[in-house]
Amino acid sequence: MVKYGHFIFRIPADRPLLSRLIALTTGAVMTAAFAPLGLWFLAPVLVLPLLYIFLTVAPRDAAGHMFWFGLGLFLTGTYWIYISVHVYGRADEWIAFVLMIGLALIMSALLWLAGWLASRLSQGETWILMLVGPSAWVFVEWLRGWVLTGFPWLALGYGQIDSPLSGWAPVLGVYGVSFMLVLSAAAALAMIMHRGALRIVGFVVCLFPWVAGGVLTLVDWTEPAGPTVRASIVQAGVGQDQKWNGDQLRPIMDFYRSSTLSVAESRIVVWPEVAIPSVQDRVEPFIEVVEAEARDNGQAVFFGILERRADEFGESRVFNSLFLVGTAERQVYRKRHLVPFGEYFPVPAGVREWMKMQNLPYADLAPGEDVQPLFALSDGLMLAAAICYEDAYPAEMAYAYPAANILVNVSNDAWFGKSIAPHQHLEIARMRSLESGRPTVRSTNTGISAFIGPDGELLAVGRQFVPEIMTADIEPRRGDTPYTSAGNWPILGLCFAILGIFWIRNRASL
Repeated sequence: MVKYGHFIFRIPADRPLLSRLIALTTGAVMTAAFAPLGLWFLAPVLVLPLLYIFLTVAPRDAAGHMFWFGLGLFLTGTYWIYISVHVYGRADEWIAFVLMIGLALIMSALLWLAGWLASRLSQGETWILMLVGPSAWVFVEWLRGWVLTGFPWLALGYGQIDSPLSGWAPVLGVYGVSFMLVLSAAAALAMIMHRGALRIVGFVVCLFPWVAGGVLTLVDWTEPAGPTVRASIVQAGVGQDQKWNGDQLRPIMDFYRSSTLSVAESRIVVWPEVAIPSVQDRVEPFIEVVEAEARDNGQAVFFGILERRADEFGESRVFNSLFLVGTAERQVYRKRHLVPFGEYFPVPAGVREWMKMQNLPYADLAPGEDVQPLFALSDGLMLAAAICYEDAYPAEMAYAYPAANILVNVSNDAWFGKSIAPHQHLEIARMRSLESGRPTVRSTNTGISAFIGPDGELLAVGRQFVPEIMTADIEPRRGDTPYTSAGNWPILGLCFAILGIFWIRNRASL
């Protein structure tokens, strides 16, 4: 390894506090690589100093730097949790602050593990770091997707949706994109720190993910499943602070009904998550009218609403559901992956009682079945649904392929106000289209609603916080991408194998 004498390369060892401050700042700047700024080229540059630290300090110190990097990333990238909990959830400021900081600390602690693994297994060797660095990073991104119900936000791959690396998404998924980004950065580090053959190898490996990714963007992994279908998105634009006022119910219902009638030529019409602020059994006459009009016009109308049903014991359960009316029979999808502390509360009875006394939400919604039938239209088209941030869990949608021709995502991003969260969520929805090679119709209460092409391209984007009616012709798709065929297992298997091999090698050398 080349030893550098310049003071900047000695900062991690000589000035640990300054070095951690730089790591915190680097993580904060990394947020700019994601939507809405989308400065994707920043990501490999900002990963580079972390990888250098993994090589030059003890594993515990490397892990500490990764923790501070994560804290900067999650505080700046998910500050909107405070807005949703305090501004719209009406919880006390301290509760919102604790939840925001707590989540950032938990996610940063998981990144601590990535730093420790990469440093411990690489043993100061750049060629080993090229393998274990991306493997450790992706392993922890995957962990973040399910530990404590999961929070897969800000995986590095999402920020590359508009870069050449996006070509890897239909092959290896978002985690594969993350792997290729860190691999490229680690190879660039090897190129910088060495001369001779290893510099050449570093140069080749550094370029490979970008060049191959660019070529892969030219591949059309799926094929048309029939003629284009005219679809419309209806967005009422009613803020979360107004939506549940009783005097808003009738105007909201009238808006959605009249808007749907105004696009009678559309085969598919999609309203947002809980578009009607009520329980379905209280507005059944309205639903029946919409259903009859949809059948008369040959439309398939999707709308989100809370659904109340009695279970086998006669107990009432409430679901966050998406209904389809206008077909021969009414169809429904019930949200499976609920939001902790939003739609259910994993707390003891005493804490739940305290929440009730504090006038905080405390009642749980019921989760839907893990595997549910796809929505079926009369012409044979099949649509797969995701409600809210369910689309951030690609593995949970695997059951829908290859049968699904179109993806439908309904959400209520009004909880996040004018923050960066709706932009991040749209970026995630784009990745799901790209991975599966299928278009997405995305309808939200206050934006950002959009039509997304099978390559992740934004075909049409709505405005935020205003009523919006959008219409586009979308092309149903069929077939499998490599990712929908195999899921996350190829990239996870590669990461597990690399980490396992070098863990055994590391233990044997002790």
